[in-house]
Order: sequence, then structure tokens, then C-alpha cells
Amino acid sequence: LLFDVEIGTTADQVPLVSFPNDWFRLGIIPSGSTDAIVLSTTGERDAVTSALLIILGRRMSLDIAQVVRWKSSPSAEVLPTVRYAASFAGYGFYGEVIRESENYRWMGPARYDFSGTMVFLKHRSYDAKVAFLENENSLSLAASAENVADEVQPLQSRRKRPRKTICRANCSVCKENSMPEQNSEDEIPNSSQTIYDNPKWVWSEGRFLSVGAAVISCRNERAPDGLVAEAHLSDGFLHLLLIRDCPLPLYLWHLTQFTKKGSDPLTFNFVEHHKTRAFTFISSHNESVWNLDGELFQACEVSVQACRGLVNLFASGPEV
Repeated sequence: LLFDVEIGTTADQVPLVSFPNDWFRLGIIPSGSTDAIVLSTTGERDAVTSALLIILGRRMSLDIAQVVRWKSSPSAEVLPTVRYAASFAGYGFYGEVIRESENYRWMGPARYDFSGTMVFLKHRSYDAKVAFLENENSLSLAASAENVADEVQPLQSRRKRPRKTICRANCSVCKENSMPEQNSEDEIPNSSQTIYDNPKWVWSEGRFLSVGAAVISCRNERAPDGLVAEAHLSDGFLHLLLIRDCPLPLYLWHLTQFTKKGSDPLTFNFVEHHKTRAFTFISSHNESVWNLDGELFQACEVSVQACRGLVNLFASGPEV
């Protein structure tokens, strides 16, 4: 699911269908390389199951991330371009894997494993500044620069996290205050005009291996619990993941935790995990690219916000 809109000035560019829209539903038959959206919304990577959900007319709301690019490069003019992503937006490692994989399309899905290994071995980090909207009702698991430097005893660097509330069918979290917060007018809302009560922005800057935002859990066959196991399908929040520069063995340890069901890869001291409604990203260099649902997006200044329940899917949520 990826929508691309460049902000224009002519009246004929106004979309004919406004969102949220109760009658407009999307059905997804799994046929991709990971099918993260299908696995996260149905619990099964099965075409028959997805087809039956469409036939039965099941419906559930899905959050969408609105990504506004303000500048494509540090020297470029400000030209706002809007994209929408349904599962994940990532810069650095995740963007470089997709960019590298474009050179090996002939390999099929195996190109992602090969490209991921190549990018991992390069172990590049990127200067960036990230500001996120603090969520007073949830705990942000952050790492300080001092903690990152203290790598003598990595086993003691793991943190305990609150008990996870996993999203599933008839999820009480997604149903709570489930009225969409987005403007229903045809005009695309400007993220800078989004209204929150007493907003507090928190800055985090330094060198990062990756900067990513998970809209949903992003379950797949390689990561059975997804990138963020407790991410919900329609709660109006993003899960901002900031992976600070760290030694290669520690980064490998972090990545291997995603492959183990029941593990928690977000407890390392070089990992920042923030549950937020919106964040901004600024880089003074044009070193990497963004990965939006598997598509490349060149940008050095972006703002991202969660649009709660923006689209409806033929799905009912995973059973477990």
C-alpha cells in the first residue's frame, strides 16, 4: 500500500474520493516478498484466507503513515511531496538494503538476503536529527550516548520493558476512541497544522545505523513477531525506532533477535523506541534513502504522522 501525491495548486488535482471513507475498502491477496500487511492483519500468509475475508465482507480500519518530504537534498528547494505508507518507513540500513537490491532483481526474493548482508558488512551510520511528539501515556525506551558508549558488558545492557499488549481480532485498544482523527475534507492536511493538546517535542540527534517507523507490527516469515510486536493496527500511533551507532557484533545480536519468536530486540541500550503520533527527520547530508513499504524515496527532510483508521481493509485482525 503506497500512495504518492505531489502538492499542487490547480483545482483538478483534488482527489475524487476523500478519506476516511466507510464504503471504500481494500482487499489484499498475498503475493509479495514479505506480505507483512497481510500477516499483520489476518495472521496468515494464505491467498484463500484473504479471498474468503473479502467474500465475507469483513472490515477493519488500518492506520496509515503520512510522509511529507520537504527537501530531497540539502541544497534542493523546498517542494513538499506527500506519500502514504501502510507498514514501515525507514532510513539508513533499511533504505540501503532496498537500494542495493535493485541491482540484483534477477535473483528474485533472495536479493534481499544478499543485499542485507552486503549492507550489514559495510556498517555505515548516518548523522541525523529526529524530533518526536512525546506521548505522555506511554513509556519511551531511550538510550543515552553514555549508555551506547558503555559496551563492556553487553549482557547487562538489556532493559526490561512493560508487558506487551498484542493486537488481535476485536482488539480493545484499536476500538477505544476509534473515531478517526483526520480531516475528512478532500484537501490533504498539512502535518504542521495537526492539532494536539499541549504538544511536547523531544529531540534526539547523533549517528544512527537506521531510523525507522513501524505503523503496524510488520510480521513476516523471517520476523514472526514483526519489528514491533506490540504495534496496533488502528490506535493512531507510530513506533519510532532509532538505532544508534554501535559495534558490529552488537548490531548483529540485535538483528538476530527479530528472527526469534518471543524475543525482544528493542531492549538494547543503543536502541531508542518511542511510541509517538508524529516525528520529523533532518539530515544535513544526502547519504541514504528512505524505504517506504519497500519503495525508494529520496529525502533529507521529512515529517511523518499517523493517520488513524485512514483506510478500511477486508480483514478482521490476527487471531493470535
